[in-house]
Amino acid sequence: MPFLTVDHHRLHYVEHRAAASPGRPALVLIHGAGGNLYHWPPVLRRLPGQDVLALDLPGHGRSSGPGCTTIAAYAAVVAAWLDQLALPPCVVAGHSMGGAIALELALRQAQRLRGLVLIATGARLRVHPDILHRMRDDPTAAARQIVEWAYGPQATPEQKRQYLRHLLAVDREVFYGDWLACDGFDVRDQLGAISLPTLILTGTADIMTPPKWAAFLAEHIPGADPAWIEGAGHMLPLERPAEVAAAIAGFMERVGEGRW
Repeated sequence: MPFLTVDHHRLHYVEHRAAASPGRPALVLIHGAGGNLYHWPPVLRRLPGQDVLALDLPGHGRSSGPGCTTIAAYAAVVAAWLDQLALPPCVVAGHSMGGAIALELALRQAQRLRGLVLIATGARLRVHPDILHRMRDDPTAAARQIVEWAYGPQATPEQKRQYLRHLLAVDREVFYGDWLACDGFDVRDQLGAISLPTLILTGTADIMTPPKWAAFLAEHIPGADPAWIEGAGHMLPLERPAEVAAAIAGFMERVGEGRW
């Protein structure tokens, strides 16, 4: 489990190296607000035949804080991390806030990327005012509300309990900063500038980033490929890992072979 010091942050990440086909780019996984790299299940972190890297954002998981309060700041840290790794242009997959970071990279650092996978995210991530107020007044109540909104109807009680434990373990200021970053993010009028192969995945039961947000991305990113996973909620990688992994594996193969 390696670490790299980037802009005064000690970043923790994991990597899975496989006998990837020549020309196939690495896959980089970026988690969402209040999350960590283990919100990507093993089937995604160790995608067969694929080099995969997943990191804990600053202040999350085993990475040192503080966290960031804007998506642009998080994207700058990720870009510096990619620089230190000397990673050739890669495919970035982001979940929720991680998807916003991926979009920011695509708009400002397109030369670093070969493609985008946008999971349960949007071009604007406005946060319900009640959540922001509760973050300050009663973060435990805010976390409980997020858990209820984050999972689809097929989620198990244990999945919800585990997610709540993860959220409550995050530093209070980092947790609040993530949601401020999401609330301030809006690139709706810039999506037409993205010229990268893009896969969009969303659950039909997602309350936090509803399917209409994915539809907007698909309509405004040239050539984007949307896929809706029936009955899944916002925590799509954890709820339906096999389906997400299959979709990403097919995407990586097409990108690697230049069949986009």
